Amino acid sequence: MSSNARPTRQKELIQMVVIALLTAFASEIKVIPFNGELFRFGLGSIAFFLYVLIRPPRSLIQTGIMTGVVVVLLRVAGDRAFGHMEFVESIREHLPAFAFYMIYATGLHFLKTKSHQTNLLLVGALAAFVELTGNTVEHFIRSVWVAHYEFGMREWLLLIGVAIIRNYFAIGLYSAVIVNEQKRRIQEMMELSSGLYTETLYIEKSMKHIEQVTLASHDLYRTLKAEGLLVYSRQALSIAQEIHEVKKDAQRVLTGLTKLNRPDSRNIYRLSELLRFVVNANETYAEYLHKEVSFHTDATFDMESESATALLALINNVVANAVEALPAEGRIDISADNVDGKLIVQVRDTGNGIPDDLLPIIFEPGFTTKYNEQGVAATGIGLSHVKDIVHSLEGTMEVRSNGQGTVFTIALPCKNIQKRVE
Repeated sequence: MSSNARPTRQKELIQMVVIALLTAFASEIKVIPFNGELFRFGLGSIAFFLYVLIRPPRSLIQTGIMTGVVVVLLRVAGDRAFGHMEFVESIREHLPAFAFYMIYATGLHFLKTKSHQTNLLLVGALAAFVELTGNTVEHFIRSVWVAHYEFGMREWLLLIGVAIIRNYFAIGLYSAVIVNEQKRRIQEMMELSSGLYTETLYIEKSMKHIEQVTLASHDLYRTLKAEGLLVYSRQALSIAQEIHEVKKDAQRVLTGLTKLNRPDSRNIYRLSELLRFVVNANETYAEYLHKEVSFHTDATFDMESESATALLALINNVVANAVEALPAEGRIDISADNVDGKLIVQVRDTGNGIPDDLLPIIFEPGFTTKYNEQGVAATGIGLSHVKDIVHSLEGTMEVRSNGQGTVFTIALPCKNIQKRVE
């Protein structure tokens, strides 16, 4: 066995042991509907099925065998600890449970329930069928080997009902886990997309500046050449060529970012979802900055937006700036309303406010009041981006500050951001 295969095999073995132990303990939470201890309905199969759905083991059959062994050993150990019955008798009574888990795992393996997970109703039905088969075999072994007892239509209906309920209960739990995981991934993707969108706007603006510098350098080259200053003219031409290469590199980056941020159906989200994304992201950001910030939202208006990335980048940038502006603790209120066909978003913080003499220049590129512990200034491009996004959506922005906090009011025409009804 290679050195790489050994750790992998160890991980697989640990996973099987974890599944077996979880199933064994869950199976002790049980209901005994008839004939005393001879037949029980526990949560073991639910725990086993749920774990298999979330983190399928490499060998499902081996996992089922190990689980059956552990379940039997745990129950026998319990009998011996409490003196319920002799060792051999205990083995005879609990050994049918081994057959159930072996058949259940084998059935799930051959029916390939994992490959059908796009259709959870089908997965639940397949699993219920497999469990019913396992329960039938377990019942047959018990009735022949342990004790003979009547098993009529009522008992069969109960077996079928329990199989359906247990497996669809596991499917419901699995769906809840998957939905939460999908929401988390969507939020991460939206945060990443909004960041890329912001950088796209910044590169577009830089492209215009690069073009202007290129033209100015080429004009300088022609002027110097006309005046006979050939050495300096060649230097100016070289600078123009180098700047042109930078422009081409920036153009390639911009093209890639534009493709990543192209409008499509995945870019349609409700405003309430975007506000929830903003709050979740900035709660994490506040914790990172070691600040205690309480967030409050008041959205009396909701809509589906086709410009979700731009809207998220805009609101998130403003709220992140508010988090940075707060001292060790504070409060941020976010509201959304529809006034005369315009989406009005307000972000209010309880920070120290912005001095009157700085209000006119806070949106200028490079402006910042934030410095790190080494005294190095931040880039100061955040609010500059906000202004660009608002402008791109044909909106307006106002800032008010009175020394007891700051209020950003953003007004955007709903027709430019709302999903169009076809």
